[in-house]
Amino acid sequence: MRKRFFQFTAATAMFVFSAPFATARELCTLIADADSGKLILQSGSACSERVTPASTFKLAISLMGYDAGVLKDAKAPALPYQTGYPDWGGDAWRRDITPTEWISKSVFWYSQQVVKRVGQERFAKYAKAFHYGNADVSAVRVDAPGQNGVWVMSSLRISPEEQLAFMSKIVRRQLPVSSHAYDMTALIASYGDPVDGWAVHGKTGTGSPGSDNRYDASQAYGWYVGWATKGTRRLAFARLIQDEQVVKPNAGLRARDELLQLLLTVGY
Repeated sequence: MRKRFFQFTAATAMFVFSAPFATARELCTLIADADSGKLILQSGSACSERVTPASTFKLAISLMGYDAGVLKDAKAPALPYQTGYPDWGGDAWRRDITPTEWISKSVFWYSQQVVKRVGQERFAKYAKAFHYGNADVSAVRVDAPGQNGVWVMSSLRISPEEQLAFMSKIVRRQLPVSSHAYDMTALIASYGDPVDGWAVHGKTGTGSPGSDNRYDASQAYGWYVGWATKGTRRLAFARLIQDEQVVKPNAGLRARDELLQLLLTVGY
């Protein structure tokens, strides 16, 4: 992949990384032309290092779920919350959840139910066919009681460079899934209002080092990955930061806000 480094002015740097963003260390930021692969922006020293994908893996689960027929459209299936499901998201998770709400509220238990319905064998085949990071979904079976998900500080790992490649394949529709899977994933992953004319689609993720599903907020990783379109122009992006102390809001949300600010500066 050809490298091109985007140069910030002091004023731009202050605009993009003003407090509270300065509390996190940038591990990698990549923005590329999704069609040519040309890098428009690259910064950070950890672009090839694999870490937990955390909730960014919901984009992959969405493609799997729609392709397999487990997910139907933006509103179906609306799955009911059941006692015993993970509920650290509070009351927003303790209700019937649609696919759109699953992504917007990042509902972990809905991911569990989708991959359970996809099934272990097909789940593993999708991960390998997607070339998703190390594609290692062996640590926790999808039908294990209370399974925490291999994408949450477990065996599945991916680097920012691999995230960028995966997002580019989504944009170019080069993955072995149906057109419906692409269409619906783009719909439910929409950021909403355009950013400087860019229609943005993406997913945040917050995790931490380790492989035992134990979250350490003082070392939190924050992801934002996805793609953006403006007319015929198409970008893919990945940003990864890491906190050095406990900070709110979570690292994934801050990575998203930083990346959206960067879209205003790329001059593309």
